[in-house]
Amino acid sequence: MRCPFCGNDDTQVKDSRPTEDNSAIRRRRFCPNCAARFTTFERIQLRELTVVKKNGLKVPFDRDKLARSIQIATRKRPVDPERIERLINGIVRRLESSGESEINSDQIGALVMDGLAALDKVAYVRFASVYRNFREAKDFEDFIGSLSGNPQDDDD
Repeated sequence: MRCPFCGNDDTQVKDSRPTEDNSAIRRRRFCPNCAARFTTFERIQLRELTVVKKNGLKVPFDRDKLARSIQIATRKRPVDPERIERLINGIVRRLESSGESEINSDQIGALVMDGLAALDKVAYVRFASVYRNFREAKDFEDFIGSLSGNPQDDDD
C-alpha cells in the first residue's frame, strides 16, 4: 500500500481488526520512510459494477460517491454514522448480488431513496430534491404532500 503522505510503496500493517458491522477490515499502517500513520479499509467486492448513466455513459461504480451523496443528504441530521454506513453497505451488497454487472443510475437512486425514507425523512426530501431535479418550491410542496398522503390539488 502506497503512503498517502510521501508516496513510499513499502508500508507496514501495525494492526488489523474488523469494523463494528464486520463488513470490512480496518488496518492501521505505518510508513517507515516518513513515519506517518494512516488507516485503510479492505472490503469484499463480489463483482465489478458499471453504472449506466441517463445519457448512456458507462462509468465504474464508486462506493465513495454513493457515500458522499448519502452523507450530504444526512448532514446536520441526528442520524448515527453507523446507521449511514449500514445503509451504504446494504445498497452495495444489493447491487453486487443482483447478478448484473451493469446497473442503471436510476436503480441506485431508487435504492438510496428507499433507504433514506426509512432512515430520516428530511434527508429523504433533500436527496429527492436533487435526484428528482426540483426546480421550484411547488416541487417540494407536491413531494412533501405525497409523503403525508395528502397530494396537493393540481387545480390551482
